[in-house]
This record gives sequence, structure tokens and C-alpha cells, in this order.
Amino acid sequence: MIELNYTLIIEATHEPDYFGFYSPDLEGFSGIGHSIEDCIYKAKWGMIEHINLLKEQGLPVPLKNPNPKIIIQNEEKLAAA
Repeated sequence: MIELNYTLIIEATHEPDYFGFYSPDLEGFSGIGHSIEDCIYKAKWGMIEHINLLKEQGLPVPLKNPNPKIIIQNEEKLAAA
């Protein structure tokens, strides 16, 4: 069972022990980890902290995703403008 309330995207980088993560459901939420497991652990607690900060600042809190996913993919390159 996924113990997250929001979808999590983990991106592998060229460094074998460096991953970035973010949630498309939570604007402004992101982080880094040294393994997939580390990212999931940090995201679980980071999402709770992020939601608490939104509440403290009187900002809207996104509804929980009824079917959250953990997606692991290669880092997406930004297109040069």
C-alpha cells in the first residue's frame, strides 16, 4: 500500500546516488534523496510538513489524491528557449 496522499515522481540523474523528487499534486513541493527508498521516506514526511505550512499560512490545501502513484523515471531535460 502506498502511504502517500499525493502522487510522487522520482527522477534518476546521471549521478548513481542522486535522485530528485516532486509531486505534481503539490505545487512547490520537491526534494532530493540518495536512493529511491530515501526519496519515498523524505517525501512521506516532507508532504506532511508542506501541508502543515500551507495551513499555517492560510493557503489552500490540495485535495488528497484518491489513487496516488509513485513514478520513477529518468530526469527530464528542460528544452532551451
